[in-house]
Amino acid sequence: MAYWLFKSEPSTWSWQDQQAKGDAGEEWDGVRNYQARNFMRQMKLGDRGFFYHSQKEKSVVGIVEVCAEAHPDSTSDDDRWDCVDIRAIRSFEHPVSLAQIKADPRLAEMALVKSSRLSVQPVTDEEWRVVCALGGTNAE
Repeated sequence: MAYWLFKSEPSTWSWQDQQAKGDAGEEWDGVRNYQARNFMRQMKLGDRGFFYHSQKEKSVVGIVEVCAEAHPDSTSDDDRWDCVDIRAIRSFEHPVSLAQIKADPRLAEMALVKSSRLSVQPVTDEEWRVVCALGGTNAE
């Protein structure tokens, strides 16, 4: 299993919106960055990801799971753009802020710290365990 981080502006698509979609999940559409798209093309069913609220909140708030592998993005007529579908798994007991992540030396190399503008990013196994622990949730 691989781990990822999905960034969303809560005013556009929030954790509550994601949870409301239930087991069916929702397309992670509208991504127009080649690197982020390529990451989605690498995702497999069952991969897990952090759901990150950007803008003011800047916090990891929940865990999602890839429930459909890469397919054409329904919001584009351009066949260069693909997306995956994700579903909410569980909320964090305590949201983990970007400030907390940046302050933890174990997370100094995390893509969220190094490439903060990228909307879809990989997360290492160790980063996954650390952020889950900070958020008071099970890493499994």
